[in-house]
Amino acid sequence: MPVNESILEAIGSTPLVRLNKVVPPGSAAVLVKCEYLNPAGSIKDRMALYIIEKAEQAGLLRPGGTLVENTSGNTGLGVAMVAAVKGYRCVFTMPDKMSLEKVNMLKSFGCEVVITPTDVPGDSPDHYVNVAKRIAKETPGSYYLDQYHNPWNIDAHYHLTGPEIWEETGGQFDAFVGGVGTGGTVSGIGRYIKDRLAKGHDRDIKVIGVDPLGSVHYHYYYTGTIADPYVYKVEGIGEDIKCGAFDTKAVDEMRQVNDRESFHMARRLVREEGLFCGGSSGSIVHVAVEVAMELGEGKTVVTILPDSGTRYITKYLADAWMKDHGFMEKSAELGLVEDLLAGRDQTVLTANESDTVGTLIGTMREHGVSQIPIVNGSGSPVSIVHEVDLLRALHAGAITPDSPARDVEQTIGGLIYPKARIEELYHIFDTDQAAIVIDAGRIVGVISQIDMIEHLTKRRS
Repeated sequence: MPVNESILEAIGSTPLVRLNKVVPPGSAAVLVKCEYLNPAGSIKDRMALYIIEKAEQAGLLRPGGTLVENTSGNTGLGVAMVAAVKGYRCVFTMPDKMSLEKVNMLKSFGCEVVITPTDVPGDSPDHYVNVAKRIAKETPGSYYLDQYHNPWNIDAHYHLTGPEIWEETGGQFDAFVGGVGTGGTVSGIGRYIKDRLAKGHDRDIKVIGVDPLGSVHYHYYYTGTIADPYVYKVEGIGEDIKCGAFDTKAVDEMRQVNDRESFHMARRLVREEGLFCGGSSGSIVHVAVEVAMELGEGKTVVTILPDSGTRYITKYLADAWMKDHGFMEKSAELGLVEDLLAGRDQTVLTANESDTVGTLIGTMREHGVSQIPIVNGSGSPVSIVHEVDLLRALHAGAITPDSPARDVEQTIGGLIYPKARIEELYHIFDTDQAAIVIDAGRIVGVISQIDMIEHLTKRRS
């Protein structure tokens, strides 16, 4: 048996395992790549070593330097392991929602950990990404890995994880399902798959990304805009900023998952399949099983178990924590946004920037609406005019009925995709917006709070 010269040589070559109990009969086979068996416990070991060695080769990181990174924990642990072997100092920033296990594991490596608030906007100086950038700028001899935007993040999985999956399966699978955190994993593997398909592979393979409710990736993929993020409990997946390491062209489809689905599937993986993996593994496998049920027997789905359950002993693996957060109670699924639109008049009232304020007022009065989206020549939404905007501008004397709509338009918010979860509407309504449903760049519906009230009333009756 060959001897590894250091623990770094043990990164990769993780096993591919068939799921047996959590996949219903009649479904496609689901194969999981056990990335939690990497030395530091996650798929991030691959990316950490790859980026550090690239930085060394480029002269960006020199002996005795300091590695700085923003992390939800797993990247930090991978970097800390590499740094221990190579002799670098580490400083990490982490949001305060991350598990105590992750914080203590990083400190065990001798790293400095700076805890930042979770519920702050992406442009806040207190956001953990911006804090890491500031620390790197102020620290002589430092290298900032920048996993969210570094193209080497994608390259690591293109050159390492993707080829492993292809070799282990012989390319004989029908879908790959990957979580989207920084986006590096699904983008790198997705690019590799698409390059192999372009060479005349004998079957089509769909690449599907998974995003938790509250994250921005799903909406960015389908609408091209960054929705307002909100807090979710599952760790290591999703993000509240646009990530340069997420290549949307490498992905064919995105799907959403909620905390409850993530944690219940993760617990099942541990208790029924013997796979001691983390909560994001539950997120990804929940969607992988959905895809397997749709594809049916004779097909194969490949997916990733990104990290170890050792990080979550006091969280989703603990019954008391699950009960405290309401995850042990049954919850009725509300369905998709497209369900709410079904059976309604599909005519969408819109206006152009050149339409007059008087025209907008007349349309609002005639149809009983309180907002009108403004579209460009191709029908894509560019802004919106709210009833209250007209009221304030008229009161201030800033416009007249002959003024063009552009004089009172506002940045459009609340864009949502038809297949998004109905639960997403609550956050839009909390920000006093109507939901603008958009598909293929065009508005297909507008949903107000009363529309959702009527929908829920019908469900209850």
